Amino acid sequence: MTWHVLGAGSLGGLWATRLSRAGVPLRLILRNQQRLADYQNAGGLALTEEGKTSRYPVPAELPDATTPIRRLLVACKAYDAQAAVAEVSLRLRSGTEILLLQNGLGSQQAIAERWPDCRCIFISSTEGAYRQSGFSIVHAGRGQNWLGDPMNPNAPAWLADMEKAQIPHVWNRDIMSKLWRKLALNCAINPMSVLHDCRNGELLAHREQLSSLCKDLAHLLRACNQTEAAVGLEDEVLRVIEATASNYSSMHQDVHNGRRTEVSFLLGHACRAALQHGVEAPGLARLLEQLRAFLQLRGLPTD
Repeated sequence: MTWHVLGAGSLGGLWATRLSRAGVPLRLILRNQQRLADYQNAGGLALTEEGKTSRYPVPAELPDATTPIRRLLVACKAYDAQAAVAEVSLRLRSGTEILLLQNGLGSQQAIAERWPDCRCIFISSTEGAYRQSGFSIVHAGRGQNWLGDPMNPNAPAWLADMEKAQIPHVWNRDIMSKLWRKLALNCAINPMSVLHDCRNGELLAHREQLSSLCKDLAHLLRACNQTEAAVGLEDEVLRVIEATASNYSSMHQDVHNGRRTEVSFLLGHACRAALQHGVEAPGLARLLEQLRAFLQLRGLPTD
């Protein structure tokens, strides 16, 4: 079965090049005619791994192509995901599998609710990749991809395609726990790195605030029936900070480059969940208020 990849950014390009290299049937969906022309002029996707660059002329098309979509990898930002799927919705069929490769929480549930006849697979990824320019992707760090379906614990047969493409993966029967854990890590690290304008490692100078945030987040996770995701949260936050000490967080990079952040699907989602469950999380609420004020001052969207 053909994979359709919606979004030719860092992770979408990384998946597409590896699937193409393995001979898996694949088509990219690009948002408009200009983007398609630029892609064709570039001669396809370029992937750099361990200093070696290879180009992959993956076939590409526009959202309004007429062929049905049976398996769709959505690799755009969380705030664009629902609108991107809507653009190809006439091509979806009952039972179409939608793989959602977004940060945070909220966008996945919105898509699953809007297209209930499709099977939505949620993905949590720790792979490192960035777009160097145009359609050139650099694989910056090997990580893991956890996949799962909150409505159906059975693993799909097409995981064999990922094995063939050497895309690291684990089928997770409790994917929500994995996604909540990653959301909590991002809420503890990303906003503070923006407000303090620092690399991850420099956050260790703010241990007291980190500890307070982790307590709020662990309390929230337990209230959301994600007890396992709350265990050892602060220790893992510190481990991630130390392991990525020289890196800037993805949210910091977005702000630095004048791009919209995914605050609504990270810290915003956590604060909405706290209100919904009646959880007192003053540190989280204060952090969200400070972050939104910071973004507004720089003319960036606050949602």
